Amino acid sequence: MTRATIEAYYAAFNRGDLDAMLETLHDDFAHHVNEGATRLGKQAFAEFCRHMNETYREELTDMVVFSNDAGTRGAAEFVVNGTYLKTDPGLPEARGQKYVLPAGGFFDLKDGKITRVTTYYNLQDWIRQVSA
Repeated sequence: MTRATIEAYYAAFNRGDLDAMLETLHDDFAHHVNEGATRLGKQAFAEFCRHMNETYREELTDMVVFSNDAGTRGAAEFVVNGTYLKTDPGLPEARGQKYVLPAGGFFDLKDGKITRVTTYYNLQDWIRQVSA
């Protein structure tokens, strides 16, 4: 069930289906981002996703999902294939640059729903790619 929940989360991401992503989340949810403050709750996460969809177009490929036997922890490793659409404040200017970035996510789950996702990627690698 843990792997299926994580796979559903990322499948919804790839479809751009925010409602389906939110369905995989527990009411007690925290989003720990690679850079910046933790977002608490589904509403804060939805606002973040809306911003990301305006600023970036991304598809995740080469997905591998792992989970523990208890069904309470999981992880995923994947490649982000993206286009930088709109300048994000504090980052380089967007000009439709393409990027390919290894990334991962780490999860806690309760009652079959995601309570925490921690996202990891190398921001300096991304900046180098979009600045080239």
